[in-house]
Amino acid sequence: MNYLLPSFVIFLAVILANSCAVGKFMCNYALTPEPHGVNDIERTRQKADSLLAGSTAWYDALKAEGLLKDTVVTGYNGYKVHAAYVPAAKPETAEGTAIVVHGYTDNHFVFLYLVRMYRDDFNYNVLFPDLQYHGYSEGPAAQMGWFDRYDVEQWAEIAHDIFKDDFMVVHGVSMGAATTMMMSGDELPPYIRAFVEDCGYSSVWDEFAANLKDSFHLPPFPVLHSANHVCKKRYGWSFKEASCVDQLAKCDRPMLFIHGDADTFVPFSHLQKNYDAKVNGYKEMWVTEGAVHAESFCKYPEEYKQHVHSFIDKAKTL
Repeated sequence: MNYLLPSFVIFLAVILANSCAVGKFMCNYALTPEPHGVNDIERTRQKADSLLAGSTAWYDALKAEGLLKDTVVTGYNGYKVHAAYVPAAKPETAEGTAIVVHGYTDNHFVFLYLVRMYRDDFNYNVLFPDLQYHGYSEGPAAQMGWFDRYDVEQWAEIAHDIFKDDFMVVHGVSMGAATTMMMSGDELPPYIRAFVEDCGYSSVWDEFAANLKDSFHLPPFPVLHSANHVCKKRYGWSFKEASCVDQLAKCDRPMLFIHGDADTFVPFSHLQKNYDAKVNGYKEMWVTEGAVHAESFCKYPEEYKQHVHSFIDKAKTL
């Protein structure tokens, strides 16, 4: 009698059961981090000030003057999503509109340094949303940019209705950069003219595989495969489907790629994968020496402004 086969089946069943349990844990760990949303606003206000001193006081002053406003609309899959918006410092001569997209576990407060850059330095109107599950927006989990791109596309339309500009740039950091790249491959209105991505990952699968290795010292199989299955069943998208590389292959509008060469959270190698994937239209790359994840502006603020401003001026001519 062959005793090996039933023993192997039992062993395999145990492995699969454990991988399913771990997959559920990993999906929860990655897509529903705590704290988040409104409960995390104060931490992120402090983070905004740590990135650029006086950011929240600047925000609060504009809001008190009635210049900075909030709006809530029904976004993708019926969830309420929030954004803030502010006109250019000199609205009558505004250069265009910028959509600033925040990163993972952050919200619209965190990257106020970019909002201030576009408004005060470049004289742009700015709209800056909370992605689903973040800030004042609803949502069951972080969408890692994949479904978020539909909300940002709606925000772009709303910003265009408000400010009436024919030049719009979408600028995202980390998960916001992934959202920007994923958005860039969709059919978009002509007024969306340029994109800036700062330290975005090449795909959700690649990002989670790197984090799984670094944080838990585990290979992708079977845990990531199981977590991917849970995500697909719960939220309707998969880690491999959520690919910046695939979307960039369809992008023909100008894009600036920024990444710190000391970034380990989103490995620096993702920059070249993303850059190479964009085969149509104008593109630029700027590597910030010694910058860790999402630190390029903090480490090189004036150079950052110069690179972005030069790029969008170039994009206006194309």
